[in-house]
Amino acid sequence: MATPARSPRIQRTRAALIAAGLDLIASRPIDAIAIDELVAAAGVAKGSFFNHFADKHAFAEAVAAEVRAEVEAEVTRANAGRTDPVARIAGGMAVAAAYALHSPLRVRVLLRDQRVAAMADHPLNRGLRADLDAARAAGLLRPEAEASGLGYWLGLCQVVMIVMVETRPPPAEAQARLGEMLAMGLAGLGIAEARAAAAIRDVL
Repeated sequence: MATPARSPRIQRTRAALIAAGLDLIASRPIDAIAIDELVAAAGVAKGSFFNHFADKHAFAEAVAAEVRAEVEAEVTRANAGRTDPVARIAGGMAVAAAYALHSPLRVRVLLRDQRVAAMADHPLNRGLRADLDAARAAGLLRPEAEASGLGYWLGLCQVVMIVMVETRPPPAEAQARLGEMLAMGLAGLGIAEARAAAAIRDVL
């Protein structure tokens, strides 16, 4: 559990722990990592860990959320000039794929903790939820998307990340695979083929 105080020293300690977690959790599940190893890698006292996190699982969730926040910041930048909600939804997946290609170790950390992806009301899901709501209000989505669209799209983005991290395709192949996933994913949401094709062209 993070302390409410945010002095520079406390911020440095938390940042050091998160940085150590990014390195360690990329290679092993959190249950295989001792707290002693985490604090040694961070260069902080063991007591400092519990000033910030209730336990290792809360720590792993915080590290994954840090990576997810980076991805969301990139999505926000990529979508800054887009007003079409379908293109914005597609743009999020395109960013996820690109992030997986240039930051595979960080994506491995993100994929080890899926709790954020499962929480529809989590702040990190706010942007996608707003885009899905806008597309639904415009009559572009199938009815099932109201309850299941967010989880469906986040799941597809995770699959795209796994494909990019595990296969490391060359640029042309990566773009082709992403285009196929976008086409199938948008069709699953109920987006008409022509509207989906226009959105895909916009983000590729």
